[in-house]
Amino acid sequence: MSKDLKSKIGTTLGVALILAWCLLPVAWIISLSFKSQEAVTNGSPGFLPRSGGGAGFENYRQVLTDENFLLAIRNSVVVCLSATVLSVALATLAAYAIARLEFAGKKFVLTTALVIAMFPVVSLVGPLFDMWRTIGLYDTWWGLMIPYISFTLPLAIWTLSAFFREIPWEMEQAAQVDGATSWQAFRKVIVPLAAPGVFTAAILTFFFAWNDFVFGISLTSTENARPIPAALSFFVGADPFNRPASLLAAAAVVATIPIVVLVLFFQRKIVAGLTAGAVKG
Repeated sequence: MSKDLKSKIGTTLGVALILAWCLLPVAWIISLSFKSQEAVTNGSPGFLPRSGGGAGFENYRQVLTDENFLLAIRNSVVVCLSATVLSVALATLAAYAIARLEFAGKKFVLTTALVIAMFPVVSLVGPLFDMWRTIGLYDTWWGLMIPYISFTLPLAIWTLSAFFREIPWEMEQAAQVDGATSWQAFRKVIVPLAAPGVFTAAILTFFFAWNDFVFGISLTSTENARPIPAALSFFVGADPFNRPASLLAAAAVVATIPIVVLVLFFQRKIVAGLTAGAVKG
């Protein structure tokens, strides 16, 4: 057996093991979502439900007709999209200034942004809870959007600044020579060229907001602003001592679909954004 063939076999086996390890929980929760509650309670081993133990799409029908879950979807969509748009807009302007301009404290700004991104979320829940209750932001969309923007802005700035540094300065100068203002050159030349970075920053921001549980459970108390991850913890069914595992699995699958669709649709832009600036030349 040649060395190349051994290398290919080893790579294939390695990729297969990694995929199996990563996709096993996904396959299991999808299987669980198609089982009936009785099958889960009595024990139904394996991925496929036994005879008479399957609920089919009944779990999904119950989830998608549950009023509280639909409100949670609305809250997540509004809060996550709003936080993404505001965070990326601010990060684009900040990253452009950091990449193009020379000013005192430039490294300090980047270091501070990195420290904020690494700051533990749990340590801020208590102060935010008291502050939001005092100023009236508790259990509101803005009460969630502000923390989301604060924690995703540093990562978006780092991602976009790497893209702006790669864009030749001469292209902006050529646009200004042709009569464009600084704002027009930025909006019509620089931002389109940095589109992969903008998409990456937007998707990462959306992921963080969509998957957040700590802020969602701590800064809301009703269905008025509670997002999907927090709403799932209140999805107890008719018997609070016997959690409907199959319904929870169906709800988790529904909540995961938007993330999967975004990753599949923008996977090339995500990879381009994350690898920007990694290689010089």
